Amino acid sequence: MKTNTRETQNRTFVRFCLLLLAAVAVAAAVEPGVLPATWITGGPDCGAVPNWQIHQYNPTLYILRESGCTNYEKPFLYLFLGGERALLVDTGAGPIDTATQVLKLTAGKPLVAAHSHGHGDHVAGDKTFGEVVPATVEAQRKAFHIEDGVGSLDLGGRVLDILEIPGHQAAHLAYYDRQTGILLTGDHLYPGRLYVSDFEQYLASTRRLVEFTATRPVAHILGCHIEQSSTPFVDYPVGTKYQPKEHSLELGRAHLLELLAGLEAMKGKPARALFRDFTIWPR
Repeated sequence: MKTNTRETQNRTFVRFCLLLLAAVAVAAAVEPGVLPATWITGGPDCGAVPNWQIHQYNPTLYILRESGCTNYEKPFLYLFLGGERALLVDTGAGPIDTATQVLKLTAGKPLVAAHSHGHGDHVAGDKTFGEVVPATVEAQRKAFHIEDGVGSLDLGGRVLDILEIPGHQAAHLAYYDRQTGILLTGDHLYPGRLYVSDFEQYLASTRRLVEFTATRPVAHILGCHIEQSSTPFVDYPVGTKYQPKEHSLELGRAHLLELLAGLEAMKGKPARALFRDFTIWPR
């Protein structure tokens, strides 16, 4: 009996070591980058604040933040550079000339301009581009070859997986960059008020994200806004331009699991629920 137990323990230990080595190998393949310690918001002196803060996460990924002096939503935009073309996720809240800023960063590569979802603070800059993928379910499925809720886009040696995640808005998408391990969740998950328009869809989409990330490295989960303050459970009121003590932009997979647990705990009865780094906010 003791021998069998020892053999079982040995086999369990070996399996654990193999899984750990596999996880380390996957993590080592993720291209690293750097996020700023703080972001510019919208003040205190709007005359001294640029319309855009442009941060180079690494040589092939830029994060742009629109100033709160331009629009209180202060959305984040993401520009990925591949070997053959570039992808911009969202075009800004306006009134703003997004294209002028973005095209300076694409190194002349053809640009695919798309969206996290179709709300006005994410599509207002569309008119500054010659062509965009409309923020509609039909157009996105065609552009990204989405079937059964999952599609992809190859930028030339750089593939992004694209998932349909309705619930906040019908045409909502998540983007997973295999190169950096970054998952963009738009307005589905970010440090702030998570507005839920369709609870059942939102719950199903959260489960899809949890399942998808279970087998992939996630360096950061990045959304489109920061509304939470650095004080736990406290957010900035709607319309705030200047947020001197705001939460960090990046979240992790643990926040995604926390979101799912919070939704499931409601047992089909949506209710507002405060968490340390976000608030579930059914509409």
